[in-house]
Amino acid sequence: MIAVDWGTTSCRAYRLARGAIVDRRDAKTGILHVEHGAFAATLRTLIGAWLAEGETRVLLSGMIGSRNGWIETTYVPCPVSAAELARALVPVPFEGAAVQLVPGVSAVDVAGVPEFIRGEESQIFGTDIEAGVLCLPGSHSKWVRVAGGRIVDFTTHLTGEAFGALRAHTILARSMSDGPIVPAAFDAGVARSGDPGGLLHHLFGVRALALVGRLTEGTTSSYLSGLLIGHEIRAALVPNTEVHVIGAAELSELYARAIVACGGRPRTWPDQTAALGLNRIAESARWT
Repeated sequence: MIAVDWGTTSCRAYRLARGAIVDRRDAKTGILHVEHGAFAATLRTLIGAWLAEGETRVLLSGMIGSRNGWIETTYVPCPVSAAELARALVPVPFEGAAVQLVPGVSAVDVAGVPEFIRGEESQIFGTDIEAGVLCLPGSHSKWVRVAGGRIVDFTTHLTGEAFGALRAHTILARSMSDGPIVPAAFDAGVARSGDPGGLLHHLFGVRALALVGRLTEGTTSSYLSGLLIGHEIRAALVPNTEVHVIGAAELSELYARAIVACGGRPRTWPDQTAALGLNRIAESARWT
């Protein structure tokens, strides 16, 4: 079986046998980089060698199923299990293999505002978590509650995208440079997120601290990262809760560090749960 985690900017394909990953392909061919809707040709370029060796089943998830992707799929409302998602798969015309798309998942927050995920559902079902809280950091970080093996509800936080916009397109950009995370500055930003005043006030404080020399060009970005991640975690975390963090290793470690500072208990997962989740969904799917 071939599992493809196809996002906005990148695409990761996995070949699986007996539930284990045996090969992997990575490409910068996210949906924004596929010209003129050439999704079938792009997929064939990525996995053609595996198809030639006899693979016949391909399961896709992520933004490839969005309005800007190959075929737009409807969202399955919470609560939802892996088996229920398998029953809602959408077939995709493709010569030489049975290709199906995993639909996204929808929810509503406590105020009745809609929430959506595409792709994270496969990461969630790639774990053995039957009940608990999961954090999936990224441009649009997700905090997910699982109960009885089903995704029950979730919230989205625009943390990563806000960080990119603030550091590139606001006055804060003038006081920071690119570089690795400075742990002490990151920790200071997380700590600041617990002070009164709110995020907008704290954001101007980034500029003020730089003006008086308490933040340098090399530490301001780390402080801003900690500040934003800290605000996200404090909004989502119930203190002393175990939080399963799923994502890229470096970002997951930052979130784990901040979760500890905010009173939680993190557990990080390797960045391969999407493939395992797709395999789990595929096992319950109908293939023609």
